[in-house]
Amino acid sequence: MSAETKPIVWMGSSREDLRSFPEQVRRDIGQALYAAQRGETDPAAKPLKGFGGTRVMEIVDRHDTNTYRAVYTTQLAGRIYVLHAFQKKSTKGIVTPQKDIELIRRRLMESGRLHRERQN
Repeated sequence: MSAETKPIVWMGSSREDLRSFPEQVRRDIGQALYAAQRGETDPAAKPLKGFGGTRVMEIVDRHDTNTYRAVYTTQLAGRIYVLHAFQKKSTKGIVTPQKDIELIRRRLMESGRLHRERQN
């Protein structure tokens, strides 16, 4: 376990979106993000399919009859980039809606650019 706590970089509206979630969901997702900051993986965090292994992680939290998700990456050294936070409203089982996948892909590319700029 690393003693260093990595800073979080919020991409797009992810921070505001997370703040709109119910208080218990915010706490649960916050705890999972804190584990990521410490170099650990919370039990609620799983690799998001279609992004190559553990490159992009998804935290899933259920509250009442709703499902909330936060997506982040740790692939860029020294920081946790939160790419997206949303309430899943799809009626197609556990599949993440395509519009959310596309947004995650855009923000992942954007986080890579931002990280490279910070290195220069």
